[in-house]
Amino acid sequence: MDIVILAYDGVRLLDVTAPLEVFGTAAGFGGPYTVRLCSPTGAPVTTSTGVRLETTAPVTRAHTLVVPGSPDLPGRRPPSEVVEIVASFTAKRVASVCTGAFVLAEAGLLDGRRATTHWRHTATLAGRHPAVEVEPDAIYVRSGDVLTSAGVSAGIDLSLAMVEQDAGAELAREVARDLVVFLQRPGGQSQFSVASRTPRPAHDPLRELLDGVAADPAADHSLPVMAARAGVSVRHLTRLFHERVGCTPAAFVESVRLEAAQSLLDSGETVTGAATRSGMGSDESLRRAFLRHLGVTPSAYRARFRTSAQGA
Repeated sequence: MDIVILAYDGVRLLDVTAPLEVFGTAAGFGGPYTVRLCSPTGAPVTTSTGVRLETTAPVTRAHTLVVPGSPDLPGRRPPSEVVEIVASFTAKRVASVCTGAFVLAEAGLLDGRRATTHWRHTATLAGRHPAVEVEPDAIYVRSGDVLTSAGVSAGIDLSLAMVEQDAGAELAREVARDLVVFLQRPGGQSQFSVASRTPRPAHDPLRELLDGVAADPAADHSLPVMAARAGVSVRHLTRLFHERVGCTPAAFVESVRLEAAQSLLDSGETVTGAATRSGMGSDESLRRAFLRHLGVTPSAYRARFRTSAQGA
């Protein structure tokens, strides 16, 4: 199977090297792959980090075309020469890594399909391309013969999924073991973002409330207490949250407590300690919140994401 990775100036280095490593490693273990790194002209390309990559001349067909992303793509239209190559390419399967989804969308390959991209840019992708059904929390999405992945390192997950589809789970597991990564990581990409991505309201009492919750998540932040603190009625406070924050007061408090619990677990705190110190209360409350928002249990999160110093 020919795998073509399309590089271009400004491409993100790991978006390119992640699929290169997965498919190259799979080929080393006997997988049915030949991997080619191409560019629109065949000339070397300069990545977003300044590293230059040698490429070969573009081709027009392959079994799989992989389109990496670039930090520039959410802010501007993709290079026309890249879009033209993708739109005219003949492939049994097309995949994008991170913001490479913007190229696929511009080429019309995502219309009527489900897709994802880096969590920072899912709203931009959905706004710019309303015909695309964007899934903001997915690590990768398979929609027919088109696959898209979340940010950067999710290109590994995406590529491993394609190896498993092509050659079976055993080869994919062997590649994952060699690269020391999950074959299928737990949870969605919201676990890598900040739970409190909240607009700053102009309403001073409300802004002070938000700051107070963030400063001491474990304090009493029940609706009546918060309303009294802001000097407004419970109904008015609820209306202000909906208008200025986009959620209920309880949902905001839970998001801040969840973020605090994540930080505590990252630093090596026990699940019980994180539940208490974050204000979640009990282990079971914390477990339900983690599963509801992150799709992973606190203990699994702690095992996967705590600092290397704690894991040593």
